[in-house]
Amino acid sequence: MVLKAAIELDLLEIMAKAGPGAFVSPADLSSQLPTKNPDSPVMLDRMRRVLASYSILTYSLRTLPDGKVERLYGLGPVCKFLAKNEDGASIGSLCLLNQDNVLMESWYHLKDAVLEGGIPFNKAYGMTAFEYHGTDPRFNKVFNKGMADNSTITMKKLLENYNGFEGLTSIVDVGGGTGAVLNMIVSKYPSIKGINFDLPYVIEDAPQYHGMFFISDNVHSSIKNSSLHTISQVQFLFPKYYCI
Repeated sequence: MVLKAAIELDLLEIMAKAGPGAFVSPADLSSQLPTKNPDSPVMLDRMRRVLASYSILTYSLRTLPDGKVERLYGLGPVCKFLAKNEDGASIGSLCLLNQDNVLMESWYHLKDAVLEGGIPFNKAYGMTAFEYHGTDPRFNKVFNKGMADNSTITMKKLLENYNGFEGLTSIVDVGGGTGAVLNMIVSKYPSIKGINFDLPYVIEDAPQYHGMFFISDNVHSSIKNSSLHTISQVQFLFPKYYCI
């Protein structure tokens, strides 16, 4: 939860702007937040001490003119993924998704699911997770952002090392979310026609990309023919026999 709060406050982004290897004091960090809370520096120090204990942040000590010792904090190696990269993506948005109140609520029903059967999320909300997304625009955006950022980071590395998309004329991304993955493929291979396939309330939130279009339906429906169908990060939705 401390990491979630740090991401929501943009602490890692502020620290990153100080430059590589820079250390930032709690007071300096507090001065860049929209707050007049006099206790903010102390609270930020405590938060960052927690993050430093998990090696998310690094720290050093500085002796002040009055003899007191102040802790300064810098970004640890993992912050390469928690702070936004040159594409504006980070794993931070996935952290916000995983710690969102909507998902946290389902944990309170884990005991009931063990004793009575069923799925904790369904018990919490009376519907499946993806049915719920269609009823909560705020959470739908949080989910889409988390999935898109995670996909952007992994797909960028894949495209640097994999040439299997060469020569294809069309690709259907099944459950492609807001189209981040397909956009990266089509951007590298402009001759490919991209078709992004997902639920209506998902693609309503999607930006418009050159060289691709969206089809709204569910994955159990008939899917348009293509040179290649891709599907990723969706196996957790289905039982094992369906995935195989």
